[in-house]
Amino acid sequence: MLKWKDILNFAADGSLKPTFRVEKSPQQWQNELSDEVYFVTRNKGTERPYSSASCSLFEPGKYACACCDNVLFDAHEKFESGSGWPSFTQPVQDNAIAYISDSSAGMQRIEIICNACDGHLGHVFPDGPPPSGLRYCVNALSMVKL
Repeated sequence: MLKWKDILNFAADGSLKPTFRVEKSPQQWQNELSDEVYFVTRNKGTERPYSSASCSLFEPGKYACACCDNVLFDAHEKFESGSGWPSFTQPVQDNAIAYISDSSAGMQRIEIICNACDGHLGHVFPDGPPPSGLRYCVNALSMVKL
């Protein structure tokens, strides 16, 4: 189980090697993704809070990257955080997500990206429920439910 100290170490020293990589040009991504998904995943955008029904859906299943189908989260790790974005306590595998220090928006955060294609997912915070204490705050547009 990943803890906050693991996330900080990954952000400082580099994330785990991904299972596979997907490399495409910005033009290829733009041709394949909707404008909204492209904005969020390739331009590090953020969707409006509470703009997706995904926040309140808790059916079994997996969530994959909307760009490359890399499996990111299992629904049993999903919880209601009240943040307005889907929230999870752990990725499905430790190497599914990569972590980057982010000092934009006037604060220090840890950005989470798909470790297979570098698509922006959201951020991770140390204010989640036990036992991990993690809250992966994810843009719904960056994921597809499998």
